[in-house]
Amino acid sequence: MTTTTPAATPVVGPVRLTWLHLRFQFLETVRIPMAVLGNMLFPALAMFFFVVPQREVAENPAWATMAVAGLSFFAVCSASLFTYGLGVAEDRQLPFDPFVRSLPAGPGPRMVARIVNGAVFALFGLVPLVLVAWLFTSASVTGSQLLAGTGMILLGSVPFVLLGMAVGYSLTAKAALPVVQVILFPLAFAGGLFLPPMMFPPWLDAISQATPTRAGRDLLVQALTGEPAYGLAWPVLLGWTVLFAALAVGAYRRDEGRRFR
Repeated sequence: MTTTTPAATPVVGPVRLTWLHLRFQFLETVRIPMAVLGNMLFPALAMFFFVVPQREVAENPAWATMAVAGLSFFAVCSASLFTYGLGVAEDRQLPFDPFVRSLPAGPGPRMVARIVNGAVFALFGLVPLVLVAWLFTSASVTGSQLLAGTGMILLGSVPFVLLGMAVGYSLTAKAALPVVQVILFPLAFAGGLFLPPMMFPPWLDAISQATPTRAGRDLLVQALTGEPAYGLAWPVLLGWTVLFAALAVGAYRRDEGRRFR
């Protein structure tokens, strides 16, 4: 009598699982071209209409580079918050979402893939902005500064992806859209992404330095121009990242408890 031993089920590691989720999320996003084009065009249009006509800014290499840094960081914040604040909320309404979340892989690979996917589309959003700056302003950086700025953009996108996920897992799609708008634009103005912080009165500058947008903006300016960021920029950015990570994980667990208990 011959007995057969069932074949062992292959174990898929976390890196492979993260890659599979990343590929799926990337393809899911690019299948809606307007979602990608909107994030790519708005910062470039803002640069073209509000910075390029101001020749005293556009023709000054340092000021033009700072303007590019501010709008670049706004592109990162916008892409992260809208893609995940609204995108996650919409995903939760689809029948496929409960199935994916019930798989034994756990939430880790999917959440890491969302963060990486957000960073990828944040970089995509910078392409038209950098092109406008190159063609119509005197902004300039060296190769090492560009590399440092790219790394800072990727790091700076993380807290806003996490914040977007916290909103998306807490609210419905209809509620997530106005909440993201209410969060994004005050943070952008207070963080000096539209007006340089040196124009702020002292009380507003003090508030600004406590925001993640100001911290990310100043660290990006430092990477691109060498202009030192204020002393607490890194602690502020890291502190908000930890807080937003806790909010995202908490929102995910609450949503899972409501829907799968």
